[in-house]
Amino acid sequence: MSILDNLKKIKTELPSEVTIVPISKTHSPEQIMEVYAGGNRVFGENKVNELVEKYELLPKDIDWHFVGHLQRNKVKYIAPFVGLIHSVDSMRLLVEINKMAKRNERIINCLLQVHIAEEDTKYGLSSDELKQTLSSDAYKNLTHIKVVGLMGMATFTDDMEQVRKEFRSLSVLFKDVKSNYFSNSNDFSILSMGMSGDYGIAVEEGSTMVRVGSIIFGDRSYGNK
Repeated sequence: MSILDNLKKIKTELPSEVTIVPISKTHSPEQIMEVYAGGNRVFGENKVNELVEKYELLPKDIDWHFVGHLQRNKVKYIAPFVGLIHSVDSMRLLVEINKMAKRNERIINCLLQVHIAEEDTKYGLSSDELKQTLSSDAYKNLTHIKVVGLMGMATFTDDMEQVRKEFRSLSVLFKDVKSNYFSNSNDFSILSMGMSGDYGIAVEEGSTMVRVGSIIFGDRSYGNK
């Protein structure tokens, strides 16, 4: 099947309200344009340098999402154009994004990343840290970022019941946070969880945005970098 056929297949499997973010890391501009030609305008990258390169090469109506771990000293490179940052895992990073967004005279949409996996290698805020952040005066003073939802990554395991449990915990937290911190905001609406191996379970547990790469593009094309 072609790249476009793969995307169409996933779209038929998912509710129309779920946003599919094709993760195009390591894949060529030509491969991205195959998906673009099918009408998709959202793409995700996890390396700043690669994202900047592709932004400069590809159509400017693409809504670029940054999905990887973001270092504060690299925010400035994507601040002029990034549509959504999925992986905000600290107050210090939020402050830096706000600073660079202000410099570029724009407001940057962000998802706060929550640590739900039983793996130390995954980044993210604990539920307590999340609530402390949203309650803080420092957060309330940020005028150039908008928190529009939460993101989480499940444990890398074959135990799908554990994956489901982790996604469910984030879904419950999302509803709690929306009720207590964003009850008057329609913007807080994104729950980003689920990747190529577990997006079906994620959607069953309430995900509104899935990040899928290999099932659209095939295996990563390291030779294209």
